[in-house]
Amino acid sequence: MKVAIGCDPNAAGLKREVIEELKALGHEVSDLGSDDPIYANVVIEVAEAVVRGEYDRGVVLCGTGIGASIAANKVSGAYCALVTDTYQAERAALSNNANLIAMGSQVTGSMVARTMVRTWMAHAYQPGGRSDDKIKRITEYAERHGS
Repeated sequence: MKVAIGCDPNAAGLKREVIEELKALGHEVSDLGSDDPIYANVVIEVAEAVVRGEYDRGVVLCGTGIGASIAANKVSGAYCALVTDTYQAERAALSNNANLIAMGSQVTGSMVARTMVRTWMAHAYQPGGRSDDKIKRITEYAERHGS
């Protein structure tokens, strides 16, 4: 898969770990940056690139992951899940069809981040399950209200 990644300067170290893990898994990774202290700039760039179809998935990071997930979810068509453990990473893919995940560098260790990315990348949403109606409702609302 093609994966875009971006973060603020605080998360540059964790971003390097995630890039290393993604490449070890055989994915093509594009680093869209970490120099801008305003994380929203690079996060929105990553989310827009994923939504445009330039990348299959995206990973965004900031200190807690909260701001990155909020910023990414402002992009229409972006479905970013803040993940803090492997179960959430799995469900982000399987139940929520998340095309981006967010992590916090100040609250997530490198081994946990690597495991979450590995888990998320190993799973894909399978239409026809019990989450279809939930995802449909979210998508319909977003399309109607431009979010």
